[in-house]
Amino acid sequence: MYTEEIEYTVDGESFTGYLAYDESIEGKRPAILLVHEWWGLNDFTREEAERLAAEGYTAFALDMYGTNVGADNPTDAAALMNKTLETEGAPLKRFQAALDLINQHETVEPGEIAAQGYCFGGAVALTMARLGLPLKGVVSFHGALQTDVKIKPGDVKAQLQVHTGGSDDMIPAADVANFVTEMQTAGVHFELFSYPGVKHGFTNPAATARGEKFGIPLAYNEEAANDAYESAQNFYRKIFGY
Repeated sequence: MYTEEIEYTVDGESFTGYLAYDESIEGKRPAILLVHEWWGLNDFTREEAERLAAEGYTAFALDMYGTNVGADNPTDAAALMNKTLETEGAPLKRFQAALDLINQHETVEPGEIAAQGYCFGGAVALTMARLGLPLKGVVSFHGALQTDVKIKPGDVKAQLQVHTGGSDDMIPAADVANFVTEMQTAGVHFELFSYPGVKHGFTNPAATARGEKFGIPLAYNEEAANDAYESAQNFYRKIFGY
């Protein structure tokens, strides 16, 4: 397994992502961009990149906040997330920079790129799909589903797969229903998995402890996490034929 931290710049600011791929695989392969939770790029996202690299992909965990910028509590995490979302054009520019970087990597088949996001990152990845970026697919794990981006048939080029908790207080059933209506109306190819009784952050083993520590409705769910992971792998095999 080859891993490397890669620094790049966006509007003069430093960002550092995490690259992982299996050196024993010859030739070019599809790539998956990972977009972190509101905590920032941390060990969980890096481990997820390595997990995807072990499946045969080139994985790049991009950085939405800046080099060495992250949070260990909800107040700071919310501030970082909101600053990013409220800085005009920032999410698109930061995602596009990572997309351009990985698209040019020597191990990657150009154009064979998907994005996978968690919570805040899931919302970012879905927004990039709505903006029409040339992604083959997007997978969202417990990501927010609402957006200010208005789409019409033909706008979304990617196929989508969404995983949400049936008891996620941060993504209520009304948001899920509105998302389905939005995507069906725009003729988007998508799959949606809802896990009964499952709360926000269910793929991250640290979620339960964080939820208890800070009094927020987070909880890891091993069964849902494993099911979501396997479904995502099936999705990638289908869209990439890999």
